[in-house]
Amino acid sequence: MNSESGLGDARPDGRDEPSASDLVGAAIGGAARRAGIDPAEEATTGHVVWKAMGGVRGVLESVLPSLVFVVVYTFWPDPLVLSLGLSVGIAAVFTVIRLAQKSPPSAALGGLIAAAAAAALALFTGQGRDNFVLGLVTNAVYGTAFLISAVIGWSLIGLAAGYLMGEGTAWRQDRRKRRVFLWLALAWAALFYARLAVQLPLYLADETTLLGTLKLIMGLPLFAPLVAVTWLAVRALYPAARER
Repeated sequence: MNSESGLGDARPDGRDEPSASDLVGAAIGGAARRAGIDPAEEATTGHVVWKAMGGVRGVLESVLPSLVFVVVYTFWPDPLVLSLGLSVGIAAVFTVIRLAQKSPPSAALGGLIAAAAAAALALFTGQGRDNFVLGLVTNAVYGTAFLISAVIGWSLIGLAAGYLMGEGTAWRQDRRKRRVFLWLALAWAALFYARLAVQLPLYLADETTLLGTLKLIMGLPLFAPLVAVTWLAVRALYPAARER
């Protein structure tokens, strides 16, 4: 079965309309495919992880705005607009480069909008620490989504893998797959909650420099290994797909 046509096919129960699980799986699976994480493709683990991080440009886009904010804010906390402006300015430069290279506008503008919104909140409150509020909220939302999906037996990892591998939700009938997808969803939930557990107390204590530093340390350095583990685990569940 071709995973690209999975949503348009009639289902075994006679339904022609996609269910909520189909839509969620397609959304997450599509995002994973755009990020270069498709278990059906032949690629080395290192290549997949590097592509998921966006390569050199993706790493720079993820690290530089926050790094510049932390460094400038540490040495020149006033005026706050200086550190925030430089951070957003760097994000804007990357956005212009992406648009010039004809990247999809949504992908190009996403990082800039997030950076600008975070900076606007910090300027509104006058507190540098509020530049990290959106990141805290994101970790809470993502962690909760992965946790709930695991608890109710509809792992978000399973939904994405099912879409990418062209089996829809059939993985739920396979005890081994259900167990693996459960633990993968819990692992991702743990990552987001770990970030929140470390960073939220620093936010409440107004330790902005340390908060920003640990945000960087707990970003790509933790994201990359978990991408690798997820990729390898899902690939191991679908050996036949790699042999076709």
